Amino acid sequence: MAELRGHLSAPDYFMLIGYFVLMLGIGAYFYRHMKAMKDYFTGSNTIPWWLSGVSFYMTSFSVAAFTFYPGLCYRHGWVGITLLWVAVPATFVSAGLFARHWRRARVSSPVEFLETRYSPGLRQVFAWQGIPVMLIDDGIKLFATGNFVSVCTGMSMPTSILLCGGIMLIYTFMGGLWAVAVTDFIQFVVLTVGLLVIFPLSVSKAGGLGAIFQNAPEGFFRMTSPEFGWSYVIPLVLLYTLSWSVNWALVQRYYCVPKEKDAIKVGWCVIALYIIGPPLMFFPAIAGAQFLPKLADAGQVYPILCAQLLPAGMLGLAIAAMFAATMSTLSGHYNVCASVLTNDVYHRLIHRNASQRELVFVGRVMTVVVGVVALGIGFLLARGKAEDLFRMMVTLFGIATAPVAIPMILGLVSRRATSLSAMLGFIIGISLGLALFALSRYQHDIVLGGIAWIPASEDVVFWGFALKMEIVMFLGTAVVTLAVMLVISALAPVTSGERSRIEPFLKRLQTPVGEMEGDNDSLRSSTRSLSPFRVVGVCTFVIGLMMLAVVPWSPDRLVLMIDLMLSALLIVVGGLMAWLQRSPAAA
Repeated sequence: MAELRGHLSAPDYFMLIGYFVLMLGIGAYFYRHMKAMKDYFTGSNTIPWWLSGVSFYMTSFSVAAFTFYPGLCYRHGWVGITLLWVAVPATFVSAGLFARHWRRARVSSPVEFLETRYSPGLRQVFAWQGIPVMLIDDGIKLFATGNFVSVCTGMSMPTSILLCGGIMLIYTFMGGLWAVAVTDFIQFVVLTVGLLVIFPLSVSKAGGLGAIFQNAPEGFFRMTSPEFGWSYVIPLVLLYTLSWSVNWALVQRYYCVPKEKDAIKVGWCVIALYIIGPPLMFFPAIAGAQFLPKLADAGQVYPILCAQLLPAGMLGLAIAAMFAATMSTLSGHYNVCASVLTNDVYHRLIHRNASQRELVFVGRVMTVVVGVVALGIGFLLARGKAEDLFRMMVTLFGIATAPVAIPMILGLVSRRATSLSAMLGFIIGISLGLALFALSRYQHDIVLGGIAWIPASEDVVFWGFALKMEIVMFLGTAVVTLAVMLVISALAPVTSGERSRIEPFLKRLQTPVGEMEGDNDSLRSSTRSLSPFRVVGVCTFVIGLMMLAVVPWSPDRLVLMIDLMLSALLIVVGGLMAWLQRSPAAA
C-alpha cells in the first residue's frame, strides 16, 4: 500500500485536526463535573439510554473491524456481514436476560459484586485476570489503528500510535464516563457520515447495485461460505452472548443509566444499530471486488477504497471515522479498567476510607497508567511480527471468555452457585483451554477415540464434522466450566453462613431501582445538571460546518451533492438539538 502514503491534502488535515479538537473539547467540558467516584465511572447513573446505547455500539468494535470483515466481504461476499450480524441475537439474549440484573446490582465496577456474591478472593482474581487481558487487547487495537493511519498519512508507525492513544487518553482522563459516552456519540456521527459518503461512491464505481449483483461470483451473497458455515456461526453467537453479557466496558453501559428499563432500551438500541450498521459498513468492500485489482492482502481493501474514491477533505473524514472506531473502544476500556483498579484494588485493599475527591484523583491516575501501558504494548507490536501475536491473543481471549463469563452470569441469576464452584470452574476451565491451545500448536496429527485432531488446518473433525480450532476451545471450556460449577454446587451447596452473607446482594437483585435507600443519590449528583443534548448538538453542528468548508474540493457532482446534503443535515439537526434541549430536565 505504499502508493497510498502521504496523499493527504490540506482539507484532509483540516478535518482531522478539527475532529481531534472536538474530542479534547468534550473532555475539558466534563472535567469540572467529576467530583465523586460514581461521577467518573458510572456518570452517577444519569447517562441517557440513547447515549449509552450508541456508546455500547461504538465500544463493541474497533478499526480491526475495517480490516478483517471487509477482507472477508471482498473475498467471500456477504458472509463477512453475517459474522458481525451475530451481535444481534447475542445482544438480544444479553440485554433481555442480564441488563436488568446489572442495573439492579448497583455497582461502580463490573467485578465489585463478586465479593458479596462469592468471595473477596474471587473478586481479586477476576480483577487481576481481566486487566492484563484488556490491556493487551487495547495494545493490539492501537497497533491496528496506528497501522491504518500510518498507511494513509505517511506518518511513522510510532507517531501514529502515539497520536491515536494520546488524544483519546487525554479526554478520557479529563471527563470520565460522561466524556467517553459523549465522544462515542460524536464518533458515531463521524463514522456514519464517512460510511454514507463511501457507500454510494463505491456502488457507483461498480456500475450500480444491479451490476454488483449480476457480476458477483456464484454464492457471493449467501449468508455463509464453505470456510465459515453454520457450524462456525452458531457457536460464535454463543461466544458473543457470553462475552457481551460480562464484558467490562459493555455491561458498564447497562448500569450507568438511570432506570432498569433504560438498561433494556440500551440493548434494543444496540440491536437496531447492528442490524443497519454491518451492511452499511462492509457493502463497499463487496462492491470493491468488482473494480479493484486482485489484492494480495484483502485486509487492505477499505483504506484502498478510501484513497481511490474520496476527494480532499472526505479522505480526512474517513480517517477520522477509523479513528472513531477504535478511540471509542479504547476510551471505554481505559475508563472501566481504571474503575476496577480504583474501586476493587485501591479502595478495597489500600485505602478503604478514601474521600471521593481522592478516589477521583486515583481514578485519573489509573486511567493514565492503563493508557500508557496500552501505548507501550502498541509500540512493542510495531517493532515485531504483530500478525502471529494477534492471532495467538485472539485465541487466548476466546479461551478465557467462558471460564470468566459463566461464574459471573450464574452469580447474577442463580442462588445456588457457590464460591467454591466459581473458583474451581474458573481454574479448571482456564486450564483446559490452555491445554487445548498448547495441543493445537503441536505439529502432528493426533487420532484419539474417533476424534481426529489436525493442528495444521486448525480444525477438529468429529465423526466427519469439522469445527475450527478456536470454536472447539471455546465450546470445551464453556461445557467444562458450567459442568464443574453445577456439580460442585450440588455436592457442596451454599451454607447458612454463606447465605446470610450473600442475601443482601440477592435482595438487591430482586428490588427494582428506586425502591432501595441510596437509589436516588444521582438526583443530587453534580452530573445531574449536564445536558448531553446541548454538547452533542453543538459538536454535530460543528462537524456539519467542517464538511461544508471542504465543498470547494469536491471534484464531481455526486460527491458535491453528498457533501452538501450531509453537511446541511448535520447543521440542522445539531442546531435544533443545541437550541431545543437547553434545560437539564430535557436530558
